[in-house]
Amino acid sequence: MRIALGGQPNCGKSTIFNHIAGYQAITSNFPGTTVKYTETNIHINGHTCHCIDLPGTYSLTSGDPAESEARNHLLSGEVDVIINVIDASLLGRSLELTLQLLELEVPMVLCLNMMDEARRKGIQINEKKLSEILGIPVIPTIAKTGKGLKELFNGAIEVFEKKRVGKNLKFSKDIEDIIDQLVVISDQQKIREKVPSRFLVLRLLENDPIFIKEVRNSFDQIRPFQEKLEQAHGVPSDQVISSERHALSMNLFEQVTTILHPPKRDIRSNVDQIVMHKFFGYVILALVFYGFFNFIFGIGGYIEKPLMEFFERWIEGLEIFWGKGSLSFFLLKGVLQGIAGGIAIVLPYLVPFLIGLSILEDIGYLPRVAFLMDIFMHRIGLHGKSVIPFILGYGCSVPAVMATRILEFPQHRFIVSILSTMIPCSARITIIFGLVAFFINPNAALTIFALNLLVVAISGKILSSLYPEPGSLGLILEIPVYQFPPFQNILKKSWYRIREFIVIAWPLLIIGSALLALMEYGGVEKNINWFLSPLTRILGLPVSVGTTLIFGLLRKELSMIMLTQALGTTQVLTVMTKTQIMVFTIFVTFYIPCLATIAALWKEIGKKGAFLAILFTLSVAILLAFITRLFLGVFIW
Repeated sequence: MRIALGGQPNCGKSTIFNHIAGYQAITSNFPGTTVKYTETNIHINGHTCHCIDLPGTYSLTSGDPAESEARNHLLSGEVDVIINVIDASLLGRSLELTLQLLELEVPMVLCLNMMDEARRKGIQINEKKLSEILGIPVIPTIAKTGKGLKELFNGAIEVFEKKRVGKNLKFSKDIEDIIDQLVVISDQQKIREKVPSRFLVLRLLENDPIFIKEVRNSFDQIRPFQEKLEQAHGVPSDQVISSERHALSMNLFEQVTTILHPPKRDIRSNVDQIVMHKFFGYVILALVFYGFFNFIFGIGGYIEKPLMEFFERWIEGLEIFWGKGSLSFFLLKGVLQGIAGGIAIVLPYLVPFLIGLSILEDIGYLPRVAFLMDIFMHRIGLHGKSVIPFILGYGCSVPAVMATRILEFPQHRFIVSILSTMIPCSARITIIFGLVAFFINPNAALTIFALNLLVVAISGKILSSLYPEPGSLGLILEIPVYQFPPFQNILKKSWYRIREFIVIAWPLLIIGSALLALMEYGGVEKNINWFLSPLTRILGLPVSVGTTLIFGLLRKELSMIMLTQALGTTQVLTVMTKTQIMVFTIFVTFYIPCLATIAALWKEIGKKGAFLAILFTLSVAILLAFITRLFLGVFIW
């Protein structure tokens, strides 16, 4: 039994999915967070179910790649039950997608989520009447607390067992007459996707490019029906259908709801007047991120030093026990340095960063950031929606690249994919904090973040001039209400992200560190350092750091962990100047993305795009690091 969770963005699908699957999908109070489907197996009343969390979509007519992902899965014929999750506080708008899903003639349950928010707005919904009109179960839920979810999945089992398909609500008579005539023609068409006749006819009347392409050989038979609609209503046929569906949704909303009172005002109603103000909004934005920066360093910097001293004493003990030149000492030292790097350097900064990022996501502040940044995005040839992949990039570059699917134009997806790899991910942020903030000062680390934003803006302007968009595009972004997420959800999301480091990255750190120790024992690293010496000499770095840059392609944290190993001390300032630390950090911040990100680029923008991203970021890294060396060496240190 295959259950698909479908609905509009930010309606709570992923929250429901996480309740039944354990935390497996990233959720946030931010439209467009889910850009690929996530799946899991669950057991409900003796049934083994395969549950899929689909990306949010406003319509089944092809849109951006993320919406196409949801649409293609729903049309695959492999879905047994659809759970249509909607925001009950936005019922009138949400029902438009519901009507399209009913056209698929698949057993379906309607989930009225966020009922608490609907009640706050004074909206009372008659679930029984709505169920009678649509012909499907209607279950109220509050996903963030888990209320109603048991009844929801019991309803899914019921419609599956009874093969209960909902009703198709009828349009106006003149439109229905045309639909009936077209059904006869559509039944004669051979298309690859097996869909109900009514669904196909409506897609053809809406000029859905996927289905128009399927029937291109007989399109001459279909075009007269589109023209008849256009002549009768004075607008293109796709607008006729969408307007009719919109009218049906609003009529349905009026039939099943009662407005008990005006929306209850609370502090959230007035916050946006300040947070999104044309002046104070930017002041608050600067203060939020400055506070976020100090929150991370305040915790990480306090923990890093005593932990590193603890592991140094361990290594000294190993040297006394095994002997300085023995193979056993080199190997154990490498393993211990890998463990120490994760515990003492990465986690102290990574944990507070991910907790802070989760808080900003879940309260709903990040869409406001996208709104505020829209004017700056337009100046570099993009728009505010491009901020979404950039913000995700501060967590990890892989989901940032994948999030470009929410952008409308291929040019934008191409440019933002490259630019998002230049945003310092959590791994590179730990390098900035662990090296620059710790060994120089926090303001120097803050300068790197400011430089990064400037370079991304300039790079965006250059790439936008080389790959211009086909036309001017404004920002259309849903701004969700502020939420006060349960602290348990914050911890679950943070753990989900931290677990990736512990399970994937940390073993690589330990293995890489041990491998570097063996290379050091055998003298192999000298050959690698010699090969990379032209680069390290140009940048004014110690020749011994060359090997760390190679390992950094696997995981960026490896560059920093192995730096102390390659230098032979954790007291970096004793062997590197402050200028060299800044040069090294800036180079690592901008140079070639890690292998996982390269794979994501290859998938999203093709091998040529991935190669261009590698070449572009490497060139920018070398140029910036060289300029940093000259500037700091002459004017500051």
